[in-house]
Order: sequence, then C-alpha cells, then structure tokens
Amino acid sequence: MHPELLRQYLEYYQDLGIKSLYRRTAPLRSRLGTGDDGCAEPSLFAEPRASASGSETLDDIRTDLGDCHRCRLDAQRTQIVFGVGDPQAKLVFVGEGPGADEDAQGIPFVGRAGQLLTQMIENTAQREGIPLERQDVYICNVVKCRPPGNRTPEADEMETCGQFLFRQLEAIRPRAICALGATAVKALLNTREGVTRLRGNWFKWRDIPVMVTYHPSYLLRAYNQAAKREAWEDLKKVLHFVYD
Repeated sequence: MHPELLRQYLEYYQDLGIKSLYRRTAPLRSRLGTGDDGCAEPSLFAEPRASASGSETLDDIRTDLGDCHRCRLDAQRTQIVFGVGDPQAKLVFVGEGPGADEDAQGIPFVGRAGQLLTQMIENTAQREGIPLERQDVYICNVVKCRPPGNRTPEADEMETCGQFLFRQLEAIRPRAICALGATAVKALLNTREGVTRLRGNWFKWRDIPVMVTYHPSYLLRAYNQAAKREAWEDLKKVLHFVYD
C-alpha cells in the first residue's frame, strides 16, 4: 500500500477511536452442513472501541457515523441508509448497498428486491410454522450510501463503510447472519468465490454462523428461476437454525 494512502487510513481509524489493527491470513474453508469454525475473516480488521458501558449500541454507532463524508459515496446520496429492524434480532440480513428507493426513503430493501426479500422471509416462516415477520429481523448493507448508477461498491468504499457494518453486527450479536450476494460475501468472508459455489453452506464471521445465498435482485431476473428455488431452501435452513 502507498505510504500516503496508509497514513490516511490510519488517521481515519484514529478518528473512530480504534487503537489497534491486526491481520488475518487464514484461508476460507467450508464445512458443509456442520456449522464448524471454517471461514475466513477479512484480511484487515479494526477493533472498535467499546463504550463506557462496555458495549456499543446501534444508536451509538449511528451517532458516530453522523453525516458521513469518509468516502466518495457521499457525493450523490440523498441520505444515509443505516439499517432497520429489531436491534436484538436473532437473524441479520446483509446486502450490498442502497438503491434508488432506499436512498429516497432511508430504509434498506424497500424497492422490488426488498419486497421480494420481505415475501421470502414472511412466506417461508409461515410455511415452516415459525412466527416471524420482517420487523423481527435486522436488515442492513455493506455500504450505507447509494453507489452512483447502482454500481458495485469499490474495495476502499467497502473497507471504509464495512467498519460500521462490523460494529453493527457486534452490537446485535445475532445467532446467524444471512449474506445476500457477492458483495456481502466478500465483506464478511474475504473471498472471491462465487455465490453459486458458496450458497447453502455455513461459514463464520468471527464466531457468528453465516449462511450464503443469492441477492434478491438476482432472483428478480426471469431466467433465474432455479436460483430462486435454491434461495428459498437456503432461507428455510437459516430460519430453522435460528428459531427452532
């Protein structure tokens, strides 16, 4: 890394109150159907500073995020899309980033893909006899501002905003995380393996089980009917693991 870029990153972490950085180099390993420790963590993690009470709340993190201008994504956003749902949820869904509808409303997953995700959560839960609605889970994204033209977030944007995602997950401490699509998988598992190869299997982010599945926007495409059936199966597996 260029020394000037490294200096900027260190100054950013210092502003967040982060005191130490450490590097992880363990490879990604999948153990199908076991839920054992077997996943990689991002190669560079920052340890967030705990609040005076010993742990952060989502409100603490949102306050710290403020009117964020830490990366280029602030230039064209309407508003920050932090997250929505139960702050004590047992299940967290992580997507890529806000789209136009999310940017306008300030709520993640409210457009067509979000409506599909809501249907998947609630319909699957009903069919499986699990009393669960969208409001009972927590939903957020890797980046909190809409990328221009809905492009894929770039690596430095993911790293900058990903620290807030990690703090959200630590504050909630869910029983499981469902990673929706390639960007969420890359952020949580530090791998370039495709979703098609990873989906339906358990990995871990730190010590929290992670299920990989398709992003709902991918499932909206007419030619992806087989993927839609697979995603329903993935969701059934997640719901039974968390709520049984």
